[in-house]
Amino acid sequence: MTQAAIAIRDLSKTYAGGKRALDGVSFDVERGSIFGLLGPNGAGKSTLINILAGLVNKSGGSASIWGFDIDEHPRNAKASIGIVNQEIMFDPFFTPVETLEIQAGLYGVPKGQRRSMELLRAMGLEDKARAYARTLSGGMKRRLMVAKALVHRPPIVVLDEPTAGVDIELRQQLWDYVRSLNRQGVTIVLTTHYLEEAEQLCDRIAIINHGTLIANEPTRALVGMAQEKRVEVTVDRDIAAAPENNCFEKIEQTGARTLAITYRKDRVNAGEVLSAIQSGGLGIIDVTTREADLEDVFLNLTRGANI
Repeated sequence: MTQAAIAIRDLSKTYAGGKRALDGVSFDVERGSIFGLLGPNGAGKSTLINILAGLVNKSGGSASIWGFDIDEHPRNAKASIGIVNQEIMFDPFFTPVETLEIQAGLYGVPKGQRRSMELLRAMGLEDKARAYARTLSGGMKRRLMVAKALVHRPPIVVLDEPTAGVDIELRQQLWDYVRSLNRQGVTIVLTTHYLEEAEQLCDRIAIINHGTLIANEPTRALVGMAQEKRVEVTVDRDIAAAPENNCFEKIEQTGARTLAITYRKDRVNAGEVLSAIQSGGLGIIDVTTREADLEDVFLNLTRGANI
């Protein structure tokens, strides 16, 4: 099937009082991909996810999930998606296994086809299956939320800040499981404030700011949009003052013999930068560079949209 896993067209939402949370957002999520949805706090990401979940009514536009329009076929649309919300929501007086059994029942999963213990095992919660959910740590509760979203075997899983409050080891375990789900054909939509996670995991990334889509590119292409590059140079003598040159965006002296130089790679290259240093009578002993990453692009795009 070539149809998009999620297709969003001119989606808008204006709340009572006139606050416009989404302003004509359009994009597709390709089937079998890991898709990143990024943006600052209040950008509109959670509103968009809650519209897909059926928790918020859109003001305009359309959205379909696995080919089902959310207005025309709401039951089929909801059955095709599992959503892990940012907020931890479940009854604290049920055990994890009871929580999953109830959730499976709500989706009409027959008892013989339920896999509550399998999901708890995958989430590292098998030994807590019979404990009250309220006794779980924050990281365990979040992993239980992931298991809840998977009880009905949805072809699409949306993870809204799934690693918030989760330690590094458990975060890695969760991402390993997400990758294994994706290898099985599950489409993943991820929102996160850990930009290095998005860069490592996502095939494609969309960025929303002030309710508007400001970028939607393959991850490598998005990272390639960063034009600033930083080079650190060690020279052969103590520096009285940092040299100046028009090819430098910024230069700072970081030590008696070290300089940190920022330049735009669309205007000059590293060779020209190093030549400018040498033309000042300094010999170069060592050079290290730092490539731009997703954080640089994110900050540049969102900063530009705020102007």
